[in-house]
Amino acid sequence: MKKILVPIILAVMLVSVSCKQKAIVQPTEKQISVLLTEDEKKGGVMTPEIMWKFSRLGTFALSPDGSSVLYTYTQIDLQTEKRKTNIYKVAVSGGASVQLTNDDGNSPQWIMNGKAIAFVKNGELWTMNQDGTDQKKINGVADFEIFNISPTSDRIYYTKRVKLDQTANEKYNMPKAKVRIINDLMYRHWNYWSDYSYSHLFVAGFEGKAVSGERDIMEGQKFESPLAPDFDESQISWSPDGKSIAYTTKRLNGKADAVSTNSDIYLYDIATGKEVNISEGNLGYDRYPVFSPDGSMIAYQSMERDGYEADLDRLIIYKINDKSRTLITSGWTFDVTNITWENNQDIYFVSSHLGTSQIFKTDLKNKSVTALTKGVHNLGPLNLKSGTMVSQILSMSMAPEISQVDLRNGDVKQITSINKYIYDNIRMGKVEEKYIKTKDNKDLQMWVIYPPDFDPAKKHPALLFCEGGPQSNLDQFWSYRWNFQMMAAKGYVIFAPNRRGVSGFGQEWKEQISGDWGGKNIRDYLDATDAMAKEPYIDAKRMGAVGASYGGFSIYYLEGVHEGRFKAFIAHCGVFNFESEYGSTEEVWFPNKDYEGAYWENKPSYKFSPHMMVNKWNTPILIITGQNDFRIPYTQSLEAFQAAQLHNVPSRLLFFEDEYHFVTHPQNAVIWQKEFFEWLDKYLKK
Repeated sequence: MKKILVPIILAVMLVSVSCKQKAIVQPTEKQISVLLTEDEKKGGVMTPEIMWKFSRLGTFALSPDGSSVLYTYTQIDLQTEKRKTNIYKVAVSGGASVQLTNDDGNSPQWIMNGKAIAFVKNGELWTMNQDGTDQKKINGVADFEIFNISPTSDRIYYTKRVKLDQTANEKYNMPKAKVRIINDLMYRHWNYWSDYSYSHLFVAGFEGKAVSGERDIMEGQKFESPLAPDFDESQISWSPDGKSIAYTTKRLNGKADAVSTNSDIYLYDIATGKEVNISEGNLGYDRYPVFSPDGSMIAYQSMERDGYEADLDRLIIYKINDKSRTLITSGWTFDVTNITWENNQDIYFVSSHLGTSQIFKTDLKNKSVTALTKGVHNLGPLNLKSGTMVSQILSMSMAPEISQVDLRNGDVKQITSINKYIYDNIRMGKVEEKYIKTKDNKDLQMWVIYPPDFDPAKKHPALLFCEGGPQSNLDQFWSYRWNFQMMAAKGYVIFAPNRRGVSGFGQEWKEQISGDWGGKNIRDYLDATDAMAKEPYIDAKRMGAVGASYGGFSIYYLEGVHEGRFKAFIAHCGVFNFESEYGSTEEVWFPNKDYEGAYWENKPSYKFSPHMMVNKWNTPILIITGQNDFRIPYTQSLEAFQAAQLHNVPSRLLFFEDEYHFVTHPQNAVIWQKEFFEWLDKYLKK
């Protein structure tokens, strides 16, 4: 994922750590095999099958004294689709990792000031010693989804689903009926239908062996915490004294929920049951509360405008005593994420910034923002304890790992290497940053990824990558499907422009796209393509374009305006018809902002709907979708495929019955990859 890769450290050596504890070899062929075949080693480049041998980093937690990190990773068997996750521990200084669980372990958390660990095993809550011994199941809690034990280790919060609505079966006592009675919006979301229940936050006592005194602090409320559809546990946090909880919820439902992003943060006092809305009056997203070390303040992310999910994410400080709120990052035009206190005055956070994600620092007094880190990588989320910071690190050339970040100089040191065996046997292509001038004289940044054995004296086929979102960040990401190293391994030069509308280049650049989906950002794609076509190592007669979501829309739109630049297209879950998409999507706030309103209001942005340019389509196109995609309903892809077929455009539809906006099942994903390259090779490698 980056030009300069942080040195990889061997984390799986079998060495003695102490007289009581030995490093355990991380599982290979004896459990789920991550070993490459001789043919895969001989090939020496990324393949769909190798991709599913990558161990996938999960959660991680820094010990209170800052000396070691708990982390999980998951291994997947492609043939059975079985997944195995376990917990490991590694010193912040690096070295061998110690395996703490053998038969499942998730969501590890340090408790009792680092003397013990709480974790999830087979859906149940367990504890163990810090060396993995004395594993015990905790009684009194079941059917929970996320959990967190208080800093004082005497209380616990967890979320559970609470059924509050009546089904049609119950209303009529017809248990075999398959019918829904729908009276309001948000009856389905992203990839699931409403199950008539809500994610509620519970608090209870915890004494190390059992949970008692369970209380639903949202009793009777038809709202959720954390927010759907991600249910991110970072939207809830403990006060340092364990007496209060700050949690995120959106107290809207039905149509009001569908058109609004107005979430709030509530400060809940466990002893009295009283709560305060600390973000009351702000109409946009308020999320991710984090208490200061002394418990007197709460920092959180806040968007100002209602209905705009891509508004600037700002850093707000709430003082509990006087209930005042202060904007800290005024003038900072990049999104604030992963807020982390160092002390009661200084705060670190992560921002997508000019094509990478870096760590920045600010303080409550001066409110200035300074960069801590630099480099061709993405960092975050962050853990900071006792003056030590660890962060996830990843790039276009490396799947996520854990790193230590030096708070004095910003140096980043990788401390895990869970996929070293794979990297030792395959070659990665060079990743390079490139700037061009657009037709309207703007600086357009893009990432160029070259084949592993790139020969600049030869002509290579090229792929334009169209980012989704549209207001997402195209930085040093790693994907197990849209993997640039996989594409490059097939002999393609990839170019991924940070066109107008993406985040990481200031709020003005990001906001330009709303209401202008087929305007300047599409021109950016064409300018980038024209610039790459002039490179001596690019075969301008063998260029293709690929993209998902808004990127899928981009493909449909480019199909009508590219004027022969491309010889093949691939569109995954893209918007094809603005009118029908507005009438079937669930988060209505999105088209209300980006299409400027409903189709019956005759908004000018509807002129960019690709379905109105099908008479200009003439380039082969592969269309991909999932039946459970409710964000951009799969019918959009069916409409596009039918239009292509009826206009005699060479086309293929790849339809997944059990996927949604993303393809997550291993064998489905391999078929996705194989069809992806079969289509491109057919038209770009003749």
